[in-house]
Amino acid sequence: MEKGVPVALRAEWQENSAKPCDTGTEINRMITEWPQFDWSNVDPIFPSKTGLYEFSKDGLTRRGIEARKWLKDRPEKVIAVVSHAGFLRVGVSYCQYDNADFRVFEFADGDEEDHVGGRLVEWKLTEERGGGLGKSLKGKYGWETQTFPEIDEGGNEVERVPKEEAENFS
Repeated sequence: MEKGVPVALRAEWQENSAKPCDTGTEINRMITEWPQFDWSNVDPIFPSKTGLYEFSKDGLTRRGIEARKWLKDRPEKVIAVVSHAGFLRVGVSYCQYDNADFRVFEFADGDEEDHVGGRLVEWKLTEERGGGLGKSLKGKYGWETQTFPEIDEGGNEVERVPKEEAENFS
């Protein structure tokens, strides 16, 4: 920031689930703690996990599309995104990320019909190493490790009883 590098805060890049560890802090508090940042473009519903930010396959897909569209429309040629591994994996790049690891991508040229928001192509440099630090798993990953809440017919989340507790009731 001191050297003129723009910083853009965006709610799209938050983590997936609605658990307390994956839910952000109220904007009013963030402004107080980090006044050097411009918080005016952060969606005012942040940190609510509703709409675009809901913890569902549909919500994460829509959010990933919006995040990629926003990136693709940026005028800068080089952009560093600071986000969370779970969201990057299922919403953006379909790659695994170890803590503090990074990957380098470009948008593919051509038809985006099957890749709404733009298709990212990873540089061989980070793809072959398993991330820039070589700490992340190689390959493409998706939804298989993601567990979404069950929703009843009325659109309400169904509370799950952990397997161990359920066995105690039988």
